[in-house]
Amino acid sequence: MDIGFKELASGIDTVWVLLCAALVLFMEAGFAFLEAGFIRAKNSLNIVMKVFTDCTFGMLGFWAIGFGLMYGANVFGLFGGSGFFLTGNLQHIDLSIPIPAFWIFQAAFAMVVASIISGAVAERMKFSTYIIFTFLCTSFMYPIAGHWIWGDGGWLSKLGMIDFAGSAAVHAVGGWASLAAVMVLGPRTGKYNADGSVNVLPAHNMHLAFLGTFILWFGWFGFNPGSSLSGLNASIAHIALTTNLAAAAGGATGILFTMRRYGKADPSMAINGALAGLAAITAGTAAVGPVSAAIIGTVAGILVVLAVEFFDRIKADDPVGAIAVHGVGGSWGVLAVGLFARDGGLLFGGGVQQLMVQALGVISVSIWAFGITYLAFSLLKATMGIRVTRQEEIEGLDLNEHGITAYSDLVTGTLKGVGHSTVHHQDGVGLPVTNTITVR
Repeated sequence: MDIGFKELASGIDTVWVLLCAALVLFMEAGFAFLEAGFIRAKNSLNIVMKVFTDCTFGMLGFWAIGFGLMYGANVFGLFGGSGFFLTGNLQHIDLSIPIPAFWIFQAAFAMVVASIISGAVAERMKFSTYIIFTFLCTSFMYPIAGHWIWGDGGWLSKLGMIDFAGSAAVHAVGGWASLAAVMVLGPRTGKYNADGSVNVLPAHNMHLAFLGTFILWFGWFGFNPGSSLSGLNASIAHIALTTNLAAAAGGATGILFTMRRYGKADPSMAINGALAGLAAITAGTAAVGPVSAAIIGTVAGILVVLAVEFFDRIKADDPVGAIAVHGVGGSWGVLAVGLFARDGGLLFGGGVQQLMVQALGVISVSIWAFGITYLAFSLLKATMGIRVTRQEEIEGLDLNEHGITAYSDLVTGTLKGVGHSTVHHQDGVGLPVTNTITVR
């Protein structure tokens, strides 16, 4: 069988995109471990179930509705109107790879948006209501914003917005949707005192959280270089380089900044610094140089620490720091393109035009994500209810939502591992803790 250059190139690109799609989908394992490690043991199985829901109900929603709204034939620059269930007219998607390969890659991105939100609502949201929201997120909320930026004829795309792999479309959308969700949902029981002071609800397993971070970092080599959609594109090496440098700079800054600010290196901020660097570089990874990538990551590592503190002050309870990492980090990354892009960036002689387009773009999709999520959560709250009872929250969502505890062989207590004790932290605050652990 004779194979021409065009067919060979298409085959290489298809394999490349499918491989990168697998890496991005593997990031769901990273979200599962990261979020499970950051929260308490009694809720750790529930959060993994929520991430699994993103990969099941969420993926089906993107197949049925979301992909068509995002990449279907353009309607007024606002949404797509074809391609639902991967049927109908998709001839306008002019790619060197088959549509199914492109769909799998894009579906993995949709899962990431939903999983950003899952961490923010951890430890108190009803599982049944979360299923509905995940479906809405991947079939409606994310695809509309994605069409504006990446869709054929999307209004932000026409303006020239640069968001190579999704600092705005994925991370800012997921982060600011998370803020709306936690505002409607309310904080976890015991998180804030009447005087506004903050109680520490400790992570139950930081080793899991670090494992999740390494998996996410690894998966980002599919997330960013894969967005080239071609294994023959020589820029994928540059994209991998800038991605890695921003992550390293963000993590290093998280360590150094907390050493300076708190006197000790905070492991959670080291993690979130690296993730914020990754969220920030995702928009401009192909457009900025290595030094700029390191600067973008460094700024993200500082911003995430300050943002976590700020959202705690306004009682926006986010157990994993999703709003700070993705909302703040992603937004900074979009703006950074207007500053550091080698072609058109303000600091490289390009003037303010690109920066203004970037600002308009990230503000627009953030307002959309925040507004539609706030509306959806408010409607769900008024109908089905979005929050478990206080008693269920105290006992733990693993047992009450799924009938099993994550560490059933290691816990003791009156209700299948649910007991009560008091833990005193360094700040002297005594907190009620469930799932008392017995080491054998």
